[in-house]
Amino acid sequence: MKHATRISALARQAGGVVFSIAHGAVLSIGLMGMAYVATEGGAPSTVSYANTRGDLQVGPTVGEAAMALADADRALPALKAPRQSVPGLSVPAPRLRHAAALEALALPDFDLAAEDDDGLSPEMARVRDWISDTYRVSDEVLETALMAAEESAQEHGFDPLLIVAIMAVESSFNPRAVSNMGAQGLMQVIPRFHQDKIGTKRGKYALFDPELNVRVGTQVLQEGLQRYGSMQRALQYYNGALKDPNARYTRKVMAVKKRLVAASGREALVRNETPASAG
Repeated sequence: MKHATRISALARQAGGVVFSIAHGAVLSIGLMGMAYVATEGGAPSTVSYANTRGDLQVGPTVGEAAMALADADRALPALKAPRQSVPGLSVPAPRLRHAAALEALALPDFDLAAEDDDGLSPEMARVRDWISDTYRVSDEVLETALMAAEESAQEHGFDPLLIVAIMAVESSFNPRAVSNMGAQGLMQVIPRFHQDKIGTKRGKYALFDPELNVRVGTQVLQEGLQRYGSMQRALQYYNGALKDPNARYTRKVMAVKKRLVAASGREALVRNETPASAG
């Protein structure tokens, strides 16, 4: 009886060992199967733990990102802005921590006090705006002509708005205008009659230059004033209409000049500067 009991115990121990060995073999085969994967060509490729870890990597968590920013903050020196004295506050001005942030926020300097000086007087600048709206001419085309009008008028003692009025009547501010008589440019100067004023070395289309055209046209008006002694006769001479008893050209120019004076604000300025008469 004792022998039978011992044999039975040994059998149970042997069965446990066999079961353990079999279980270990199954686990080994399973691990070996997981260690190899078949490729498209059928050749096995080894999959290591490092590969599976790399495939499963994801972005950092919020906590990891915060730790990385904290490390970067400690690595770069803080750039402290000077304290600002604000009434009622004792809190220092906020800090920009990184030089990179400063560079990213850098903006070009703008001089807000600087003005776009186009060279025109305030009066003529208002005239330019009015002409641009009335005659549908761009500011770029006008500015050169109006600057030349101011300079030439000052040189010869004329009202610059008179020169501008002649341009309006003669060409409607078209610097490429050409008449049937061969007059050219803004003030419709005929080259063959005024070559001495244009210059012998200039080309046949020189009067299409607004600055030269205005300068020569003003000289022609000055020549008429010197010859005939009155502005009406000078204007009729300019137009080649000395024999017109009604002086229609002069009246037309003066009517346009009146509109230019109103556009310039000159009349309002005179009214504001004139003291009120005592009752």
